[in-house]
Amino acid sequence: MKNYVYALPCYVLLTLTAAAYANDSTKLRNITPPAAPVNQYEKAEWNIDLTAGYDNPYDQRQVKLDMLLVSPSGKPLQLPAYFDQAAGNWKSRFTPQEAGRYQYCFELVAGRDTVKSSTAVFTANKSQRKGFLHKNDLWTFRFDNGELFRGIGENVAWESRSFENDKWTYDYLLPSLAKNGANFFRTWMCYWNLPLEWKQPRNTKRYQPSADYFHPGAIRRMDQLVELCDSLGLYFMLTLDWHGHLMEQGGWKHSSYNKANGGPAHNPTAFFTSREAMEKYKNKLRYVVARWGYSTSIAVWEFFNEVDNAAFTASDSILIPPPVIAQWHLEMSRYLKDIDPYGHLVSTSVSHRDIIGMNSIPYIDFNQKHIYKHTEKIPGIYPEYIQTYGKPYVVGEFGYRWEDQDPRYAAEANYDYRRGLWYGMFSPTPILPMSWWWELFDDQHMTPYLQSAATISNMMLQAGNGHFEQIPVRAGLLEAYALKCGDTFFVYALNNTNSEQPAEMQVAIPSAYSMQYFQPLQHSWRKTTYRQAGGKVTINNIAVPPKEEMVFVFTPQTKF
Repeated sequence: MKNYVYALPCYVLLTLTAAAYANDSTKLRNITPPAAPVNQYEKAEWNIDLTAGYDNPYDQRQVKLDMLLVSPSGKPLQLPAYFDQAAGNWKSRFTPQEAGRYQYCFELVAGRDTVKSSTAVFTANKSQRKGFLHKNDLWTFRFDNGELFRGIGENVAWESRSFENDKWTYDYLLPSLAKNGANFFRTWMCYWNLPLEWKQPRNTKRYQPSADYFHPGAIRRMDQLVELCDSLGLYFMLTLDWHGHLMEQGGWKHSSYNKANGGPAHNPTAFFTSREAMEKYKNKLRYVVARWGYSTSIAVWEFFNEVDNAAFTASDSILIPPPVIAQWHLEMSRYLKDIDPYGHLVSTSVSHRDIIGMNSIPYIDFNQKHIYKHTEKIPGIYPEYIQTYGKPYVVGEFGYRWEDQDPRYAAEANYDYRRGLWYGMFSPTPILPMSWWWELFDDQHMTPYLQSAATISNMMLQAGNGHFEQIPVRAGLLEAYALKCGDTFFVYALNNTNSEQPAEMQVAIPSAYSMQYFQPLQHSWRKTTYRQAGGKVTINNIAVPPKEEMVFVFTPQTKF
């Protein structure tokens, strides 16, 4: 039997009447526009009171409400609206990317009925905000306002589980990141964190079981997370699913996609091949875009964390055929690009085994891999994938160990944390490698080190206005990398040995340059002189301590 939903707003500022409808059971009753002025790059919210016949307001095959807009430049936009169970009505959250006069109407599709409201207008006031992040080149992303961005941060994949210290929350960790120069992090949806599609959350005291189509606790926490990030100026990659979901002895036993639980798929392979399962997943994408897509803090939609770990056994036997995973990503990324009017970046990730065909999908904006126990290999990863696939590459996770965060290995992990950031800084990537084990690094007081990475990253962006050129450098026993940004040269020197090493390097620096060097561990600058002869630069009386790093910055003398 169909349910007829009547959602009455508390107040009505404006009523838009339906232009046409098929019968009396499908109506757009009242549409309440924002009470406050609408500003560019800020959320504006409409409340919609409608009547329609459907069993599930989250199933777009039964009912679908869209906001149809024409921007000031004449660009047509289609924005999904969503049913807000807590409020008992429908909502449309829109962030204008242009300033000026918009025209809009609402279109309701329920079964065979289609209803459109009359056209209305609003004006978006110009804002000084930056807008949404988009692809720019191999090194940077670009905001709507043209400002360039390189991501610096770490994984904060979830809040504390039931067996972990309760303090590990977004409210504790994210302000610390923002205060210490980070601008980016990555977090997951899974059955213990933001469990949007999980009826039986596990390993968490934060979420209780729910029979609802989308988990109300996950919705509330996601609302809070987005608002927190908006207030902190942090951008994040939202991982919509993780590989454990599709493991027979893991999440699959509890999955809402599992036929044993009333879902559409009889096994994990069918998650990727069943049309019913794909339609269910598209309902999720539509809801996520409708409810949270307005936020400029959401930088990236990431489909899966390490999907290869679901596709293969530990001995690399095939559990889920890779071609069906690639085909699923092709369809879902195209669909996501179609329904997201803001053009958020889209990605997915693997652990260490590539899925054939997935790196070439045109609707995935950058490819992503995770590196453990081989941080030294990070600099060589980027050119290989960039040359092959012609798109940016990101190391979304790295670490000294993947097994655990045993503090016995803290010294080695801290060293790995530092050098991973600098390897990314001097390589073509728009997001610096992001460490795992955020709890360990907070305990080790490593978060302030991000200030040093942010200091040099900001200098590079300012000096070159987005221009990065890798230049050759040799530095004896020091591991060294060099960049030219505009007319400023940056040289990173890492002492991997157990004894001091002199700061001597072969790098082509023009004459009439001044040099200063930066010590990231101390977050301190020093000026000194250097000698230059035969392409060899010798920095006077400076040695790099064992297991430490320095950044040497050469600038035309007129700039000092």
